[in-house]
Amino acid sequence: MQKKKRMWKRKLVIFRKLLNYVFAVNVIAFVTLLCMHVHVHVPSTDITINLCKHNDFSYQRLSGERILTQELATPQLSKAPFTASKNWTVEDLWKSPPNKDYVHCVAPSSLYTSPPESRGYLLVHANGGLNQMRAGICDMVAVARIINATLVIPELDKGSLWKDSSNFSDVFDEDYFINSLANDVRIVKKLPKELASATKVVKHFRSWSGVDYYEKEIASMWDEYKVIRAAKSDSRLANNNLPPDIQKLRCRACYQALRFAPPIEAIGKLLVDRMRHYGPYIALHLRYEKDMLAFSGCTHDVSPKEADELRAIRESIPWWKVKDINPVVQRAKGYCPLTPREAGLFLSAVGFTSNTRIYIAAGEIYGGDSHMSDLQSRYPLLLNKEKLASDEELEPFRKHASQLAAIDYIVSVESNVFIPSYSGNMARAVEGHRRFLGHRKTISPDRKALVRLFNKIELGTMKEGRELSNRVIAIHRGRQGSPRNRKGPTSGIKPMDRFRSEEAFYVNSLPDCLCQRELSYTNDSHAIV
Repeated sequence: MQKKKRMWKRKLVIFRKLLNYVFAVNVIAFVTLLCMHVHVHVPSTDITINLCKHNDFSYQRLSGERILTQELATPQLSKAPFTASKNWTVEDLWKSPPNKDYVHCVAPSSLYTSPPESRGYLLVHANGGLNQMRAGICDMVAVARIINATLVIPELDKGSLWKDSSNFSDVFDEDYFINSLANDVRIVKKLPKELASATKVVKHFRSWSGVDYYEKEIASMWDEYKVIRAAKSDSRLANNNLPPDIQKLRCRACYQALRFAPPIEAIGKLLVDRMRHYGPYIALHLRYEKDMLAFSGCTHDVSPKEADELRAIRESIPWWKVKDINPVVQRAKGYCPLTPREAGLFLSAVGFTSNTRIYIAAGEIYGGDSHMSDLQSRYPLLLNKEKLASDEELEPFRKHASQLAAIDYIVSVESNVFIPSYSGNMARAVEGHRRFLGHRKTISPDRKALVRLFNKIELGTMKEGRELSNRVIAIHRGRQGSPRNRKGPTSGIKPMDRFRSEEAFYVNSLPDCLCQRELSYTNDSHAIV
């Protein structure tokens, strides 16, 4: 009898332990699921902090490469399909516009010859930020060809607002640039020693000039000088009405020869791979930076103290000529970048859901978290180079604005969708490069139209939802980077303003450097490369 009682007690103990074990497993499973759910939808709550700790990113090895992973990977990081507005399907949101069989046609014509004998050396000061310098350098390649000059590797701008000490070889692949253009222009790294003390003429080339100006006015200087120095490089060559071979040379220089230095290319590709690992992503060029806001006079959504700071910066920079700017009028005309909050409104209205991965291509956002909080709450998966790369990986590029901008450029060009918050130099350069690569999807916000809608939301006369979404989508159906010819000047305005009103060559190189496949076999100048 005693033996049977001991046996039942033993069984009861084992049963209780089994129940405790099952209960513990279920609790762990429940907590894990709760953590994942809360982490996705309420990233700022106490539950997320206690159960999931924080949204830290870490790295692990996969197929020999470091890729981005996330602790307790959330459902957003799976490759599940997205949901979208009924106006635009999932495929509509991510699919590039029809390319209409456009391909590169940048090979020189049969009349194109090797570079003729050089008459002298062209020194170039490339001014502005990264993308302004890129366009200027490519134009100076064409100018060197026109005036029979040997181009000396351009000097990058070190005196601009960004105080970047980078040399050409720090940002671009110098040897590749020289070798790629060997059949077009002679390029040397330095001026020959025997000409170091020679008299040089410094010339401000006239903006948006054609071949006649360079052949007659500039090339005539070779009779007196062996070295011509271009004081500036930006916008010195016309967008239109240039010989086809010169236009194609500009494209070969920009999209084939002028690639970034190997370390920049490597880190850029690494970040692209990390973004792509979990599926498609948007590159949002959020031009909400101190220099942009100070220059443009845009103060919407900033505090009075911040507005005073931006005004003081504008007034302190002598080469910014316009000092007195009405921020309300500026914004109403569409001249201001979208704020982070407005960018979030736009993305939501277009149909991108909160699980969308977004790469923020930008420098330091003005006001930091105080201005990013609304966008961050809408789209928790906001990433940038600082989050994607380790400190050690980014260390070589820190304190070099041009090199950091080049990294953003690479990730933006390779994104599934590119959306600029402002039509500045980088936005235009990336759009043009994506057009050249096959008209990859670029959604260009109509800021003037959006401001009118966003003002209604602020006044309470319109709410977020179907009506706003329908209006925004209707406005942007034709603003997704579809193939079209470059826009010409606005009629009825002064000559120099007419040039400014033209669409820049590097924003859209069609028809000069892109042609439809069926035409490429019938026209010698349309040979495919």
